[in-house]
Amino acid sequence: MGWLRVMVVVLVAGLAAPSAKAQTDLPIPRFVSLGTSEANLRTGPGQRYPIEWVYVREGLPIEVVAEFDTWRRVRDWEGVEGWVHQRLLSGRRTVIQISDVIETLYAEPTVDSTPVARVEPGVIADLLACPAPSEGVGDWCFLSVDGQRGWMPRAVLWGVYTAEAVE
Repeated sequence: MGWLRVMVVVLVAGLAAPSAKAQTDLPIPRFVSLGTSEANLRTGPGQRYPIEWVYVREGLPIEVVAEFDTWRRVRDWEGVEGWVHQRLLSGRRTVIQISDVIETLYAEPTVDSTPVARVEPGVIADLLACPAPSEGVGDWCFLSVDGQRGWMPRAVLWGVYTAEAVE
C-alpha cells in the first residue's frame, strides 16, 4: 500500500511541474507593450486573483520581470507591479517620455540639429532604434511620435535599458 501512495505523489508532482515553467525562452527582464486598450493587472498569476489596476492605454511600455505559465509579472514606469495574461501584451517596443518638462524630438541625435516636434510628459512613442552608446550616437533613441520621426535622449525615456541596443 505504501508504494501506491508514493506512485500517486510522483504522478501528481509530475502533472503539476509543467504549469510552473515559464512559457518562453525570452530574457527576463525585458520590455514589451500593452497590446490592448484594456488590461487587468492582478495580484497573482491567475483569474482568481483580484484586479489591482486596469490599464487603458494600448501601447504602454511594460517591463516583464517574471513569468509563470501564461502569466507575466510586469512593472510599469511608476514602479507598480502585478500580473497580466500574456495575450494582453505585445512584442512591439514603445517608450514613454518621463521627464517633468516638454522635450524636443530632433532630426539628428544632437541638440544642435533641427527640432522635429515637442513631446509632453507621458506621451508614448514607438521605439524604432536605439543604438548602444558605444556605437557613436551617444545616448539617443530614434522614435516615431504621431507620425513624426526623430531622436530623443535615452535619459528622458522609459522602456529601454541604459546600454541596450534596439534595432
